[in-house]
Amino acid sequence: MSEPGEQPVPVGLSTASVWPLKAGVCFELAAELGYDGVEVMVWADPVSQDVAALRRWSRRTGMPVLSIHSPSLLITQRIWSPDPVVRLRMSVDAAVELGARTVVVHPPFRWQRRYGDAFGDLVDELEDESGIEVAVENMFKVRPPGGSRGSRVSAFRPSIDPTDVGFRHYTLDLSHSAAARMDALALAERMGEGLSHVHLADGTGIPKDEHLVPGRGGQPCAELLEKLVSSGYAGQVVLEVNTRHAVSSAQRVKDLAESLLFARLHLGQ
Repeated sequence: MSEPGEQPVPVGLSTASVWPLKAGVCFELAAELGYDGVEVMVWADPVSQDVAALRRWSRRTGMPVLSIHSPSLLITQRIWSPDPVVRLRMSVDAAVELGARTVVVHPPFRWQRRYGDAFGDLVDELEDESGIEVAVENMFKVRPPGGSRGSRVSAFRPSIDPTDVGFRHYTLDLSHSAAARMDALALAERMGEGLSHVHLADGTGIPKDEHLVPGRGGQPCAELLEKLVSSGYAGQVVLEVNTRHAVSSAQRVKDLAESLLFARLHLGQ
């Protein structure tokens, strides 16, 4: 259990965890299950792109927006703007308006040369101007089009590991570390005090972004959470699990409740 006077680590639920359902469902389930707040993945769902609508959902459910996940995926390359600089700026503006602490962003794609050249300076500038933590996320290699089954390349510049560059703040995603076959605990050590955000999920080690319920794969989810507590971690933990194959709404609720229980148990809450 957390010691008296210590602030417990907030445990949030990502709207990606209810996909293909809409963001409003995430706010409702987070409140029903006892999460501390919500991370908004900005993507095709119109509500996820609408700050006023998100504010209404937050007020209606009592669930604060803890973080914004900038539209950094291949499938979200035109949401808000085709310009990645504009998308990241809008993500930070949304975080400010909603009272969120963090913006999660992926490293630039290899073909985004101008954006990639300016990315580090842009992140520093946005953090200095806004007070928002722009936490760069670890990624994983992908199979190239037409590539053999075992071939994998990095789509990210300069690599899938943001500590290769060095940023003030990082997001550690355990599903991504599983797909990359990267030692998540060693990665957390490299991130050091810059580790301010965790996407809690699991993976089996296959080269695929699985986002399993924590405890159902091979990642050191429990050990990482316990190490965070012992080191005085002052960041956030967000469950980003895949429930799109849930056979019923009851199964989705069960998986999200189990995920929260896992997190609280190993955070000593």
